[in-house]
Amino acid sequence: MLDIRFIRDNRELIEKNNKDRGTQADVARVLELDADRRKHITEIEELRKQRKLGSKGKPSPEDIQKMRDLGDQIARLETALAAIDADYTDQLMKIPNLTHPETPIGGEDDFKTVFTNWEPKQFSFKPKDHEELMTAMGLVDFERGAKVAASKFYFSKGDLVRLNLALINYGIDITTRHGYELVETPDVAQNKILQGIGFNPRGEETQVYSIEDTDLSLVGTAEITMGGYHSAESLDLSKGPLRYVALSHCYRTEAGAGGRTSKGLYRVHQFTKLEMFVYCLPEDSERIHLEILEIEKEIANGLELPYRVIGIASGDLGGPAYRKYDIEAWMTMKSDGKAQGGYGEITSTSNCTDYQARRLNIRYRKPDGGHDFVHTLNGTAVVLSRFPIAIFENHQNEDGSVSVPKALQPYFGKDKIQK
Repeated sequence: MLDIRFIRDNRELIEKNNKDRGTQADVARVLELDADRRKHITEIEELRKQRKLGSKGKPSPEDIQKMRDLGDQIARLETALAAIDADYTDQLMKIPNLTHPETPIGGEDDFKTVFTNWEPKQFSFKPKDHEELMTAMGLVDFERGAKVAASKFYFSKGDLVRLNLALINYGIDITTRHGYELVETPDVAQNKILQGIGFNPRGEETQVYSIEDTDLSLVGTAEITMGGYHSAESLDLSKGPLRYVALSHCYRTEAGAGGRTSKGLYRVHQFTKLEMFVYCLPEDSERIHLEILEIEKEIANGLELPYRVIGIASGDLGGPAYRKYDIEAWMTMKSDGKAQGGYGEITSTSNCTDYQARRLNIRYRKPDGGHDFVHTLNGTAVVLSRFPIAIFENHQNEDGSVSVPKALQPYFGKDKIQK
């Protein structure tokens, strides 16, 4: 969340930012509750001071009654303050992060392409999508996934399982070579951690599976668990940022998703992901953001995938993100009937500045002995839904086999996937 003092001093800026991001956050209501909250706190403190002064010496019956009356007033004000606090916190958390000045303003289609590595391969035959290729080779089973679990759950089989393991180990080797510490996280987190990171664990718009009769939810990304990893801590960043690469299963309801873009593995309820997460000093976060993006590009280049990097527009940013880049690989499944394919997201990376850290109370020690909030960043290293799509669809052969990228062959053990 944003610092309330900043909101007080920059109301017009915050309201414009909210408009650019298409949010319904009510700045006027936040400021009204803030003023009411401070008024109640001042009154409570003044009454406590009076009670403390009146408690000195031997009290008369009148003094005792006065102390009781003061206690009753304090109790009533504290009850009112608790209700104000709950509404205030809820409204404050709806206000999104600030937006990087170079972020394009607009909705989902207003992104800016900032880099393209190379042109997609033009096939001499009609290319198939990944679901056709995998099904023909008996590598994926959506029908039995739906029978055992629900629609959009699936079984991976044979060389798809081996490919998934190869991709994870490939991603681990690249990220750890860049100084990222390897972690495997829990698959669940407390709802207060999800809220701190910026995920809504309840309500109609949630993308999260909550566990009944508990305060836990299944995580949709290791960003949640790694963001909670150092919650309520003061970090020593004097030797540099804390860099982690975390392996986790991810669970998403994908409410409202549908159509061509949900075909096959593109939008499923469960997948495995390798996620980078960094805690750093405020002055380092923009540099670290570009570092994460370069690692994502290195991973995609090694897999010989044609892709573009896009800067996400303001209206398509999640609440915590100050700036976000996606890497979109070329995919046959994105074909509109006129072309052999189109671009689809395989990674994203966000700089969340101190937005998450303020909600989760994650600070760093300054040289002068003071404390301030860290900046947090996240980025996809490998995701085992989108990456196999891009590999199968870009490296397919006319006979229905799929060539394995050279960088992945030492991990996979073969140079081709075939029936």
